[in-house]
Amino acid sequence: MKQWQITFTDKSGSPSSISVPSEHRPSDEEAAVAIRAKMFPVIHEVPLNDFDGRDEKPTAKWLEEQNGMKITAITEA
Repeated sequence: MKQWQITFTDKSGSPSSISVPSEHRPSDEEAAVAIRAKMFPVIHEVPLNDFDGRDEKPTAKWLEEQNGMKITAITEA
């Protein structure tokens, strides 16, 4: 299984990154779900009722609008 480095900016604009295992390159939504699980473990399982079904990337949108986090790169580690 390959390791993927997901780089993102936090609410202050500082770059951060996490590694995730996956056979294929994670989509922006898959990367956002991994970031949410790592950064917000308590609310990871809470449904995104406001965005689910109305946006193709609800978790990515939630991270950006509610927490100021934006995915900047997904690269193979």
